[in-house]
Amino acid sequence: MLIMDIRETSSKQLIAFLQQHNERSFRAKQLQDWLWKKNVTSFEEMINIPKNLQETLKESFSFLQTEICKEVVSFDKTTKFLFRLFDNEQIEGVLIPSHNRVTACISSQVGCPLKCTFCATGTLGLKRQLHFWEIIDQYVLMNRRAEKLFGISISNIVFMGMGEPLMNYDNVFKAINIMTAPDGNGISPSRITLSTVGIPEKIRKLADDGFKANLALSLHTADNDKRTLLIPANQIYTLEELTKALQYYVEKTNQRITIEYLLLNNINDSLEDAKKLCLFCKVFPVKINIIEYNATETQFQSSTPEKKAAFTAYLETKNLIVNVRQSRGKDIAAACGQLVAKTVLR
Repeated sequence: MLIMDIRETSSKQLIAFLQQHNERSFRAKQLQDWLWKKNVTSFEEMINIPKNLQETLKESFSFLQTEICKEVVSFDKTTKFLFRLFDNEQIEGVLIPSHNRVTACISSQVGCPLKCTFCATGTLGLKRQLHFWEIIDQYVLMNRRAEKLFGISISNIVFMGMGEPLMNYDNVFKAINIMTAPDGNGISPSRITLSTVGIPEKIRKLADDGFKANLALSLHTADNDKRTLLIPANQIYTLEELTKALQYYVEKTNQRITIEYLLLNNINDSLEDAKKLCLFCKVFPVKINIIEYNATETQFQSSTPEKKAAFTAYLETKNLIVNVRQSRGKDIAAACGQLVAKTVLR
């Protein structure tokens, strides 16, 4: 049976543990600095912690490891990582360099339960939730690689890897809090984006809990029947309920929502689809990211350049903010919807 990972302990629990072992309580702050600011991976690295206390900590807590076991580089320098977790499960993450910044795409679950028909990750099903420290481990490990590969630290983080972040709410929320805390990784919340297919009660909870990062909705169509075809969870989390939750979120946070729209040939790329998208976006402030479909083992095809141009042009006539995103890392299956952790480590 595994003993508790040291990173699962709160400040109060650490202080109580130290007092129980006749140690001064200020050691708790030192320990947390090592864990969350310096991101060490062993007790031996905590050089201002006495050796006898290091030994006591090793006997009392585990320090479970996440490691990079494979790294693949695209022609455009996008780099995909396969991570091995402490229980030999595996997840993927991606570094995307552009100009003077690097974006890290991070996973929130091992697999994904949603089975979106355009996404390879959904074929895995859900194997388990990631612990908050496994989410942070991805950032820490990829940040070290970013500094070596590109000479700069990670500038932006997107929760667009494997999994639905809001189905692992507590761990994702806690990870983001640590990442953005001054005594943690110190990342600005404006540099972090959480992407979700839209779970109304969890979107409301984000607003109630004072969520400070950016929220992106994987919409892909504003037609309920079509969305259920693409995202089966839409049968439960309908567009009507989703609209109400997003209105609540915007009213409470005063933040603009990002709408992600994957253009699929003859599925959601007509002018009628564009009109429905405009109607959906009328009730709260948005910006729209048009995303290119990345090939997976599905029946879908990317929209033609002509349809993409017409779709985008119509949105712009309605004074909507529209960005057309270029896919990165397609040649190494590192683009949106392609993460599936194919390498078997067992």
